[in-house]
Amino acid sequence: MAGEERRARAASLAREFGHEFVARDLSDEQLDEVTARLTELVDLVRDAPPRQRVMTSEGLANFKMAIPRENEVVKHQLFSDSVVSGAANPVGLGGYLWREGDTAVMEVTLGKAFEGAPGQAHGGIVAALLDETMGLVNAINEVLAFTAQLDITFLEPTPVNEPITARAWLARSDNRKHFIEAELLAGSRVVATASALFIAVDPSRFLRHMTVQES
Repeated sequence: MAGEERRARAASLAREFGHEFVARDLSDEQLDEVTARLTELVDLVRDAPPRQRVMTSEGLANFKMAIPRENEVVKHQLFSDSVVSGAANPVGLGGYLWREGDTAVMEVTLGKAFEGAPGQAHGGIVAALLDETMGLVNAINEVLAFTAQLDITFLEPTPVNEPITARAWLARSDNRKHFIEAELLAGSRVVATASALFIAVDPSRFLRHMTVQES
């Protein structure tokens, strides 16, 4: 098993732990044991060296995001640390992403830790899911952009513990402005719709948080 696979597996178990922790009524003794074990794990992780995101200057200048298609195995490995679609983010949603033609698709089952009202996903979590799916449309069109405005209409409660699917597409473009629309489905029901304005930016500005090495 490769290092990235190991990292994704560990993160998956951490996400599972978080949802089970919220969903279960633990006794005082169990909570004390969990606290002791987690203290050990936190200390273990803190002993590791810091991670750095590194890219060569040539790679930065030519950076493009390739969105996987539905039958590819890297559906949730494009942004490994993403809070929405990152397989290696232990506190993320763990969504699966792909493209169908010019449409971006994201599928996820939201666990108990993302609950707002009983049995329903928190609206902010739904917004994050829609925002990231809409952002993938820019990648499909080879554009790097940030969200300038996001409008969401909640039509029905978004359920937890069952698959939901976000779909997004480009409505129109006007120079640097890209207008994107989306819908969120639970089964065949549309539970939310969204529209957003994204502003295109230069890749070097978009990725300025990365450590750049000369190629």
